[in-house]
Amino acid sequence: MTGPAATNADRRTPEETGPGPDGPRAAGGTSPRAVPPPAPWVRTRLRATPLSALLGAALAFVAVLLAAALPRAMDRGTDQALRSFLESRGPSQTSLHVNARPRYGEQSPQELDEVLGTLVARTAPGFTAVPGGSVHGTSADPRALATPGLAAPEGMPPRLGLYHLREAFEHVRLVEGRRPGAASAPDGPVPIALSQSAAKILGVRVGMVLETTTGQAMTTVKAEVVGLYAPNDEAEDFWTDTACLTHACLLQTSTQPPVPYWATSALTGPETLDRLTEWGEDNTRDFWRIPVDTGSLRADWLPATAKAVASYVNGPTATRLAQETQRRDLHITSRLPELFTLAEARRQAAAPLAAMGPAGVAGVAFVVFCLAAGLTGDRREAELRLLLARGGSRAGIVRRLLAENAVTVLPAAALATVLAVVLLPTPRSAGTLLAASAATLLALLAVPVRAFVLLSPKRRPGPRRRLVAELLALAATAAAVFEVRSRGVAPAGAGVDPLLVAAPLLLALCGGLLLARLQPALVGALARAAGRGPGLIGFLGLARAARGAAGRARPSVLPLIALLLAVTTGGFGATVLSGVADARFEAARAAVGGDAQLSAPSGTLPEPLTTAAAALPGVRSSVKVWSSDNTFLYGTKTGSTQISVIVADPVEYAKLSAATGSGRFDPALLATGAAGTSGATVPALISRDLADDDTSGFTLRLENGGELKLAVVGVVDGTPARPGARSTTVVLPSAQVLAAVPQMGLPNGWFAVGAVDQHRLEQAVRTADPAAGEGRYRVRTSSATAAELGSDPLQRSAERLFWASLAGAAGFALLAVLLTLVRAAPDRAALLARLRTMGLRPRQGVLLILVESVPLALAGALGGALLAAGTVALLGPAVDLSTLVGTRVPAGLQVLLRPVLTQALGLAVLVAGAVLAEAAISGRRQITTELRAGDQR
Repeated sequence: MTGPAATNADRRTPEETGPGPDGPRAAGGTSPRAVPPPAPWVRTRLRATPLSALLGAALAFVAVLLAAALPRAMDRGTDQALRSFLESRGPSQTSLHVNARPRYGEQSPQELDEVLGTLVARTAPGFTAVPGGSVHGTSADPRALATPGLAAPEGMPPRLGLYHLREAFEHVRLVEGRRPGAASAPDGPVPIALSQSAAKILGVRVGMVLETTTGQAMTTVKAEVVGLYAPNDEAEDFWTDTACLTHACLLQTSTQPPVPYWATSALTGPETLDRLTEWGEDNTRDFWRIPVDTGSLRADWLPATAKAVASYVNGPTATRLAQETQRRDLHITSRLPELFTLAEARRQAAAPLAAMGPAGVAGVAFVVFCLAAGLTGDRREAELRLLLARGGSRAGIVRRLLAENAVTVLPAAALATVLAVVLLPTPRSAGTLLAASAATLLALLAVPVRAFVLLSPKRRPGPRRRLVAELLALAATAAAVFEVRSRGVAPAGAGVDPLLVAAPLLLALCGGLLLARLQPALVGALARAAGRGPGLIGFLGLARAARGAAGRARPSVLPLIALLLAVTTGGFGATVLSGVADARFEAARAAVGGDAQLSAPSGTLPEPLTTAAAALPGVRSSVKVWSSDNTFLYGTKTGSTQISVIVADPVEYAKLSAATGSGRFDPALLATGAAGTSGATVPALISRDLADDDTSGFTLRLENGGELKLAVVGVVDGTPARPGARSTTVVLPSAQVLAAVPQMGLPNGWFAVGAVDQHRLEQAVRTADPAAGEGRYRVRTSSATAAELGSDPLQRSAERLFWASLAGAAGFALLAVLLTLVRAAPDRAALLARLRTMGLRPRQGVLLILVESVPLALAGALGGALLAAGTVALLGPAVDLSTLVGTRVPAGLQVLLRPVLTQALGLAVLVAGAVLAEAAISGRRQITTELRAGDQR
């Protein structure tokens, strides 16, 4: 120990004290000063620049959070879309249907239960059955009843089927009588229970014996109604495929003309299970319906699940089931394989469009990390070169920087990944870990790689290297665009189309490289023009914008590429979504036949109803329509042709046709008619398939018996009153037809154009006709139909993913501009400090910063808008929007200026706001620092 506080013991000689712990003391009796250990590099650097370390950790956190969240959001969206798609098909189509002939003499409820257990047990690998959702039993097909006094429309007797449905009485309540049990005698009537509503319609009472005849010997089989029941919930999945058990069904025969008849089914008890064959004979079947649990299905497991279901239906599993159940005629059917194929095709069709947004975010984030690394390299270049000059190696310096980055990046990345997993739960983690690892690696290596480049020996300038790289990028872009336009989007099942995803990014990259070459010359010319004016601010700002930061020969291309990537991908994606909305609206209009439709499927529309509907807010024009599909046109090539006839006011119907784009015509053709028409001859528009016939002898025979001679005055392609129909159509003017055929009566259709609300139209129907029962009138609007088309979770997931990606890309692009400003801040602050000493006012300083940043913002906004429009024009013909629209629409995407300009101008405004904020917050402080410290450059 040395110093004035040393004690006598500390002054002893080496001989008295012996060698110290660090060896013998120095000659002369003095000990050397202890050398403190070097401070840890990472701790020292983090303490020296805590704000920089915090910002780096925040940037890594945001990037990794987005990288980890986007795959999970896509996974959740595809899973939800798959489950919603299957659920919308109903329990019948998502079930396994198994049936077999009854085992005569061995029939028992227990045996049916054992077969069900075997069938359910085999559904475990790949897919599972809904717990407690299976329905099984034995059915006997309906037979005509010979009991007199029952309801028989047009003399056709009702038909009755019998069911032994396991656990059926747990889903109904007895309202009269008792449950069916054993027959009173071996050959006595079979006790049955009938639904209360069916008994009321057919005229059946408790205690009535119903008879039917079977077989060639016309053997009489009887069933006694011992009870009536009402279902607890008629819409319950338990009654799927057995609707006539809960009520009587009005069906029609397959004869011509069809004859209506009533059909229903009754429940029997387990005691008479073996007697169902007497009623159904060969049409008696044991059946099991096993609903598949669609809530447990996953989109990534869909191919394996489809394979397992195919094996269950008609494969090795089906063979084993036939052996295990000892039923060689076991027959299994299901629509699930077909639905799986359709669902996979829908997912694959939407995948390329859904991947464009995340790809744009990834491109802009990469540029931001490059800018951040460049900023850090510029700030620490002198320090790093000093370390290299004092004997440090490039590898050692890079390792120290890597360790420094790891301390801040790795915890932030881990926290971001955990947060994404918690906020977006999904069973898949491979994509999340891969994307998070890539983002973490980029954040970790950006600064060390930049430092390695800075410390590398300077190479001789090679101007051709940049030209060659730009030509390679241009060639790759041209090849991608040509390939996409030549072959279209990759077919369903091929996964995400990399060319369709990469083409917008490559176009933005080429646009950025081109603008980077043009911008210095253009801005320099503007600076020279501004220099000839009286002001100084414009010239200085434009000159600095043309030169770039820190005296470069040209501005950095990276911030421009970041803006172009954000605007191009945002504009292209917004155009896709706008095109989807427009196509969905047009498809809804075509399906409805306008913006609103009222129809009476089996009757007519009363005058108060059509008047009230026409008076609703939003209705611009409306037309009443008489339509019929059971009309015959005589005088055609085949003699007579069944057609669809439309009778309407020509002027209003022409407005409707023009609004829907279906069957446009000049109303004057029908208003005036053909020359020489008189009496019962009326002008008519015919569909194109009749145009080649000799139209001079066309005669129309209406369903109500009226007959009209037609004078064909034009040809129409389709008609809004029959949306989507391909049948032969004739359009007639209402005034002439009503005058010639007074018995036409009231119209059966009403169509309108305008913003009509579905609920208001339904309320108008209820108000105008309170006695109307459910189903008497059909009410449809284009807005409700469009909303229904857009309710698919697959579409909503793609839209949400795009908007989230757009927000992320805009945020990163804004950060790129801010990093560019920060990188140029020292040089700009020195200039402003000098100018302040010459009388520059603070407002002029802010204006100088704005003028310096305007070229970058304008180039990014206008260039991005042009690139987005060009991307749509180049790639649009290959894009099919049918999956996102919700119905089949023509392929192709048109350039829409509004969504493109919205993205471009919105980002330009954000950039201007960021520049103002940066100038207001940090500009004055930097100028003050320069004025106090002086210019040390």
